Amino acid sequence: MSNDPLLQPYRLKHLTLRNRIMITSHEPAYPEDGMPKGRYRAYHVERAKAGVALTMTAGSASVARDSPPVFNNILAWKDEVVGWMKQMVDECHDHGAAVMIQLTHLGRRTRWDKGDWLPVVSPSHEREPSHRAFPKKMEDWDIDRIIGDYADAAERMKAAGVDGVELEAYGHLIDQFWSPLTNTLDAPYGGDLDNRLRFGFDVLRAIRARVGEDFILGLRYTGDEMVAGGFSKAEGMELSHRLKNSGLVDYLNVIRGHIETDAALTDVIPVQGMKNAPHLDFAGEIRAATGFPTFHAAKIPDVATARHAIASGKLDMVGMTRAHMADPHIVRKIVEKREEDIRPCVGANYCLDRIYQGGLAFCLHNPATGREETMPHLIPQAAERKRITIVGAGPAGVEAARVAAERGHEVTVFEAADRPGGQIRLTAQDERRREMISIIAWRMAQCEKKGVTFHFNTFADADAVLATRPDEVIIATGGLPHTAVLAAGNDLVHSAWDILSGDVKPGTDVLIFDDAGDHAALQAADLISATGAAVEIVTPDRSFSPEVMAMNLVPYMRNLQKRNTTFTVTWRLMSVTREGNRLRAVLGSDYGDFTRERLVDQVIVNQGTRPLDELYFDLKPLSRNRGEVDYDALATGGVQGVLRNPEAEFRVFRIGDAVAARNTHAAIYDALRLVKDL
Repeated sequence: MSNDPLLQPYRLKHLTLRNRIMITSHEPAYPEDGMPKGRYRAYHVERAKAGVALTMTAGSASVARDSPPVFNNILAWKDEVVGWMKQMVDECHDHGAAVMIQLTHLGRRTRWDKGDWLPVVSPSHEREPSHRAFPKKMEDWDIDRIIGDYADAAERMKAAGVDGVELEAYGHLIDQFWSPLTNTLDAPYGGDLDNRLRFGFDVLRAIRARVGEDFILGLRYTGDEMVAGGFSKAEGMELSHRLKNSGLVDYLNVIRGHIETDAALTDVIPVQGMKNAPHLDFAGEIRAATGFPTFHAAKIPDVATARHAIASGKLDMVGMTRAHMADPHIVRKIVEKREEDIRPCVGANYCLDRIYQGGLAFCLHNPATGREETMPHLIPQAAERKRITIVGAGPAGVEAARVAAERGHEVTVFEAADRPGGQIRLTAQDERRREMISIIAWRMAQCEKKGVTFHFNTFADADAVLATRPDEVIIATGGLPHTAVLAAGNDLVHSAWDILSGDVKPGTDVLIFDDAGDHAALQAADLISATGAAVEIVTPDRSFSPEVMAMNLVPYMRNLQKRNTTFTVTWRLMSVTREGNRLRAVLGSDYGDFTRERLVDQVIVNQGTRPLDELYFDLKPLSRNRGEVDYDALATGGVQGVLRNPEAEFRVFRIGDAVAARNTHAAIYDALRLVKDL
């Protein structure tokens, strides 16, 4: 038996959990037609196989037709969900993991033009800022039917064999009843605390009556909205005691804050550069006061913090949800005493941010997450050992090296710089995004264990590559900033990279033209404005920084809005001319023949990168595949088999920004899906 606090079993009512690590309820937007089919099942089963004690499916599974998901959630109000859930539950159980599901009615936290176009309902007419719907103020019959909807959904889940259900009560309908800010009903469901809590307890009673006592029932709730006029800490503490004393629930899953705006949500679920485990002590207060089973998750990305949470008695079960997206095998590696091999969560929040833009949740640097049906988390050994030469040690190159080395190949990497990292090294110079360097550091450590040979300060040409006698060549040379976008004055501007690298000092009155919409422009603006300079960010888009998703935007805005920073949308930089010691920038519009002018002392252009591809084109005619990629195989997890030049001794491929400007996830995914079969 291990003495590790994280590996101790935990008894929750009749259920014995094999350790203290759980995946809290979350929705990666993997359902198909509202059902947890193959992709969803494979995602949870991978983590069950690796040893997690409890996996909670479906953040916000919908209990009612008038709670339409704003992204792709499980529809627990449909009877057909039972069969799909049972398949997933049975397979997770086979691997020793308990399974729960979170149920909710979103109330006002959705849109009326989703699903069946039914009115959004809430205990007031107050609109939720994030989803912009003005709700119908609930009537008595709305309350009665929704209580029944909760009970029906819970009964379906019990029929599917799940170990329990959890209700969500922060920002969703139950919590909308609790908060004076969102409940303007009269008694018996509005007014004093007793009345505001009534709906939630009516739901719990209805569910318990339907599922019986031998079924786990919990609540994930805010114990303090942390907003003026909202549900207070004192009320949260009172609620916690009432929940314990009611006998209706078996555990408390505590969060702190409110989520109706991007900024508020980011404080509840912190992102990169924000404090780790910011609400852990608060959850510990709830546990100490109630003496009741307490769960919690909020940016607990590493084993040391999780271990402290359990060892100190703050929690009974610790949630490591985003951490398990980065590495589903955390528990297995703890058991095997290989914690140093755990792929770190870097807090980039690509996973959660992405679902709000209508996409599947993917980990920024583990492209196998959410693709378990086609991409391996554990790299298989190759049938024969090859010599693989990689040019470039950015994220694409080091991932290609790691995967090739895991397969047992002899791997050589050339890098022109003195260190690995590429664009990530630039990014990580920003203190707020310093965690990004772990993407490179983890891969370099894995490569070192496998004996990969790196040649730094080496600008590889075709002769240097051919001298390694390669079987496969991978060009991961990335790209360089593209700033030649003006009708005149291209020689007068600098790139965002120039600012981030320190090669160019910030001016005092700066125009940043952002036609890429990614992090680089905001990082440059942050750095420049911190000096006291006036900064104007101009974009031809109708919103600024469209590639920087909602929660990632929050820390930037908290810096930029307190400084002398202006955002100008729907204008395009056309030209720059010198005027004395100043620069005259002419702005034009895509909407008509309009112009405006700015007089500044520095112009920065962010328009993505163009590939560094000369070496690729030198090697292409000498290669067996002549550079061609079988896209069907690449997209479906298959093997590359293109043969165009049978007499040649090697194939050549290029990945990442050496192909086209994309992002870190795309670069790493390119490497994994190509190299896993080489």
